Amino acid sequence: MTIRHALLALLSEGPKYGLQLRQEFESRTGEVWPLNVGQVYTTLQRLERDGLVVSEGSGGPQNVFTITPSGSGELNEWLRTPPDVVPPPRDELVIKLLVAMRVPGVDLPELLQAHRRHLVQAMQEYTHLKGEIAEGEVELSLVVDSELFRIEAIVRWLDTADARLKRLPARTAVEDQMSAPRVGRKIAGVRR
Repeated sequence: MTIRHALLALLSEGPKYGLQLRQEFESRTGEVWPLNVGQVYTTLQRLERDGLVVSEGSGGPQNVFTITPSGSGELNEWLRTPPDVVPPPRDELVIKLLVAMRVPGVDLPELLQAHRRHLVQAMQEYTHLKGEIAEGEVELSLVVDSELFRIEAIVRWLDTADARLKRLPARTAVEDQMSAPRVGRKIAGVRR
């Protein structure tokens, strides 16, 4: 979520001042994404410069900001625009595995297992947190569910990677150099 659009969404409910926007952003995101008040005011200045909000006040922290019709239009467009899924994000775990495949002496099954253990522990912590969430804390529940699904997907990917790597024949260093992967080019060809 961009801060810019989150602030426009909060302002679509009515006029607000900067500190109030920061507090409501943190509350609405289940208090898992802290927001620096300086970042709020910098973003509000840009929104005002771009004609997406207007402010009333003396230019200090007590300015009240209101969304403009152009701001409402941008917010609605952003809400309805699906995020890009191609190319894939730079996932540190994927990069680690791809690099580790070429590092002599790395025990790939052990490496995958270490990451799997860490992720399962994180899933257990989120599951425990989920059990403590009050029924009315919908925002936090949604964040926790999202993290559980995201982590579960990573664990499933690790399982798939492990199975795929077990099927690979042993390779020599010369074969490794001759068969440098062309992953980037192939993935770049996937349609958006």
